[in-house]
Amino acid sequence: MFNSLQDKLGNTFRKIRGKASISQGDLAATMKEVRMALLEADVNFKIAKNFCEEVEKRALGEDVLKSVTPGQQIVKIVHEQLVNVMGEGAVEIDFQTKPPVIVMLVGLQGAGKTTTAGKLAKLFKEQYKRNPFLVPADVYRPAAIEQLKTLGRQLDIPVFNSNTDLDPLEISKSAIREAELKGFDTIILDTAGRLQIDTEMMGELQDISDAVEPHEILLVADAMTGQVAVDVAQGFHDALEIDGLILTKLDGDARGGAALSMRAVTGCPIKFIGVGEKLDGLEVFHPERMAGRILDMGDVVSLVEKAAKEIDLEESLKLQKKLKKNDFTLEDFLGQLRMMKKMGSMSSLMGMIPGMGKMAKQIDPEEAEKELKKIEAIILSMTKKEREKSGIINGNRRKRIAKGSGTRVQDINKLLKQFLDMKKMMKKMSKGGMGGLMNMFGGKGGGMPDLSALGDIDISKLMK
Repeated sequence: MFNSLQDKLGNTFRKIRGKASISQGDLAATMKEVRMALLEADVNFKIAKNFCEEVEKRALGEDVLKSVTPGQQIVKIVHEQLVNVMGEGAVEIDFQTKPPVIVMLVGLQGAGKTTTAGKLAKLFKEQYKRNPFLVPADVYRPAAIEQLKTLGRQLDIPVFNSNTDLDPLEISKSAIREAELKGFDTIILDTAGRLQIDTEMMGELQDISDAVEPHEILLVADAMTGQVAVDVAQGFHDALEIDGLILTKLDGDARGGAALSMRAVTGCPIKFIGVGEKLDGLEVFHPERMAGRILDMGDVVSLVEKAAKEIDLEESLKLQKKLKKNDFTLEDFLGQLRMMKKMGSMSSLMGMIPGMGKMAKQIDPEEAEKELKKIEAIILSMTKKEREKSGIINGNRRKRIAKGSGTRVQDINKLLKQFLDMKKMMKKMSKGGMGGLMNMFGGKGGGMPDLSALGDIDISKLMK
């Protein structure tokens, strides 16, 4: 996500961060590099130009160049300006209205509308405690209706029984009547896409919009299409007056410019972003957090939110007590690995930790997954006693564990060494900073797994 932009801005700001003084010439040169980085990331030319002019004006107007830490002050202004461009804060769906709340998804073919409909339904059900109803109204794309029905079965969310012989307008009206009769409070309408914007497509969408009067019309756009996505957003907004944007495939090789440009060009907020192929890979868009990720300031708030969803508070308290007693076992280590797997990929987690963005990009997600599965297999091949008292694992036991896990004795040796090293480190941290560190992330009582465990998996094996 924003890899290219993050790298280029990181290199630019490293040059000025440590400087005791910065001249107007230094500032101008820095802004030139920032402008080039934005343009290369597919940010609209006018937006990139205005962005840099605004940062430079503020830096000069606030006497930043005369401050004690001018480099850090400039980065702070850039962060604030990124937030201004992407939006002041998260803009979510307004559910404070008479049900059913109708959310109409529009967009070009291939943007990921149907998958996004499923992800949105899952998010509404789990995070907002809504009772969603999925409506497949795309009668043109082969298998689109069946795809949404399949997603509905996977998520245990009802889907309107439409078919390709029906008219999209009639599907939409009939689905709303059914939703009202059955008490669904949220309708997600998946409309048809085309390979390009055309009069026929827009006419059909306008007819559906006029008939069902959706509370929200959300454009689903592929972030990887760069400037094309911006033009598409403008076209849909001119025809339908969309209420917001959902950017998909932000976890791919997207240069990120679409996210910075689309709101500025259309005036519509980015409401959600797609960050993975799995059905839980949809997030509310927080401009200030995204700006932090772009500038490698991390996103600890999102990290804590992920932890709060996935981690059992009682288990976290037990773990803290074990750490204080230096009674941390391989069973506990396995539990921590499973916690982290629930929270997401290792690269995405590390990307949320301030200053770890560069290392996160070097991790190969597939290799990381393989390494974690190997560690899990090794620990599961041990007896309960061996997991609790790793010191009893002698040569014969190591051979048996290696055979049972499909690994080598060298892998067992490496894991046990890493585990012992981690225990020593945890013992030191528990004397002083571990409790404070845990509380810092999760408040009193923790609620966060020990992220230091990330450093004890063989990172070199996970690098691309």
